[in-house]
Amino acid sequence: MIPVTRRIVLQDDEIEENFIRASGPGGQNVNKVSSAVQIRFDARNSPSLPDEVFERLVRIAGKRMTREGVIVITAQRFRSQERNREDAVERLVEMIREATVRPVIRRETKPTYGSKQRRLESKTKRGQVKSLRQNKPGYD
Repeated sequence: MIPVTRRIVLQDDEIEENFIRASGPGGQNVNKVSSAVQIRFDARNSPSLPDEVFERLVRIAGKRMTREGVIVITAQRFRSQERNREDAVERLVEMIREATVRPVIRRETKPTYGSKQRRLESKTKRGQVKSLRQNKPGYD
């Protein structure tokens, strides 16, 4: 079991792992050992995720989510399979945690009377400063 929050816990069988060869530099090891990991998590059919969390997860995952609702994360930062596996699962958990946070709904507010007065006073002062800069006829 992988704990995400107090209410959301992912079962180990919900995450499918495939070990693949990592790209990039790595010497002789890169051609022999499949140290990179690709995890797949079927978010759409997961019994652990509430619908509202899934909806936010679609937006957060972006191109990492397929049309079928499967999140695919590839990790190849480290040289060992185990560290890459932990890294991928950690990134998935962090993504789901981010999706659990409900966005704050902005409520419209009206400006206070004092803020309106201050705004008008500053506009008046600014206009006076600009009028003093003008070349008025007869003052040469």
